[in-house]
Amino acid sequence: MSNRWGDRGGREAGERGPLVLGALLIALGAVFLATEQFHLDVAHYGWPVFVIVPGVILLVVGLAIPHEAGLGLAIPGGIVMTTGLILAYQDVTGAWASWAYMWALIAPGSVGATLILFGLLHRRMDLVDGGTRTAAVGLGLFICFGLFFENVIGIDVAHPNTIVHDGLPFLAVAMGVLIVVANLIPSPRSRPDRGGPPPEA
Repeated sequence: MSNRWGDRGGREAGERGPLVLGALLIALGAVFLATEQFHLDVAHYGWPVFVIVPGVILLVVGLAIPHEAGLGLAIPGGIVMTTGLILAYQDVTGAWASWAYMWALIAPGSVGATLILFGLLHRRMDLVDGGTRTAAVGLGLFICFGLFFENVIGIDVAHPNTIVHDGLPFLAVAMGVLIVVANLIPSPRSRPDRGGPPPEA
């Protein structure tokens, strides 16, 4: 039985690979066709747009497909879009050294966020639950590494990242409060079943 499931998972992964590649090529082609046909100066908004737009297209198409193939498109779309947004931020601020901790927002951060969106849209609470944990790990890594590189050692003296430097301590406190509150409130699974028979004397 385990071999059967393993073979099935391998086949599904093999089928999703060409699907993701084909959808990415379609997205890239559509962007360049639109810029040519409608004479759009996309580069005016910065070169990261050429990364963001295909990612958004992949994400939207993936979220619209209700089965596993949609998730196989949405996750790469979220990764590509998040990468483009980070590149846009770094292009504007010049804070390229922030890659030392920004990677956590791409993976596992964007993967978890995409799982949450897909689960909410298609009523897959198992994906929402797993995505929440994955996104929390990504955000936690971003905060920890960001505090170390920005607030402790000052990784980029030439381009000080003041927004992240000032905001990370508040974000760390907010996440810490959420973790403490979430652990103090008992989950429905941990509550005793009051409908069962009384304990024997």
